Amino acid sequence: MAKSFDELVKRTTTKKTQAKAARRAQVLLGELLLSEVRELTGKSQQEVAESLGMKQPSLSKLEKQADMQISTLRKIVAALGGELQVLAKFPKGIVKIDQFNQASRRAKHARPEPGRPQLA
Repeated sequence: MAKSFDELVKRTTTKKTQAKAARRAQVLLGELLLSEVRELTGKSQQEVAESLGMKQPSLSKLEKQADMQISTLRKIVAALGGELQVLAKFPKGIVKIDQFNQASRRAKHARPEPGRPQLA
């Protein structure tokens, strides 16, 4: 009987090796929790909280939340030395939404121009 790859991995590797491989795969896929991004930058919760003008327990709570305001996330990412970009994935392509970026905020909401790609 044929064995699946997952079954083979479970039989031939230790749990520690499996966990390490899962963490590495997560990094390679670019899917990281906010706390993991902070750790990779080498900054402590205390350091980031101070740069944001908040207390460490407040940052800890934010890192555990599944939902937060984009402005809050932008500030945290900036405190970690990054820049937040909001991307929307549609069947016909990926679009960078710049309305949340203060530097490139448009004065008026323009309608799609003729010749612009349609996403739906």
